[in-house]
Amino acid sequence: MIDFRNKTYRCTSEIVLNLLSGKWKLTILNHLIKGPVRFNELQRMLPDATQRMLTMQLRVLESDGLIIRKVYPVAPPKVEYYLSDLGEVMVPMLKMLCTFGTAYIESFPNEVTDTNYKRT
Repeated sequence: MIDFRNKTYRCTSEIVLNLLSGKWKLTILNHLIKGPVRFNELQRMLPDATQRMLTMQLRVLESDGLIIRKVYPVAPPKVEYYLSDLGEVMVPMLKMLCTFGTAYIESFPNEVTDTNYKRT
């Protein structure tokens, strides 16, 4: 058993699952792979995410050390989010998840009803 941040894990992969659990975390991280993104841009990229939910997910990702929030001292306020060094370490894993997702969908050609999924 591993005691990490007051939680007990049976395996270190459970830590990763905990870090990535949340409806929007993987999608947010995948968008940040391409570089810094402003909050409003993220909102446009995730139209089904409420502002509150997006803010909460970003705060958790920041507190977990996976992203960095940079505030520029200008008016109106400008805030950008980008992957931290630790978040950058996850990029190959995130890309592998996308590759597997694409392969998985394509293995069921008769069941795909929405062809709008994006390959990343």
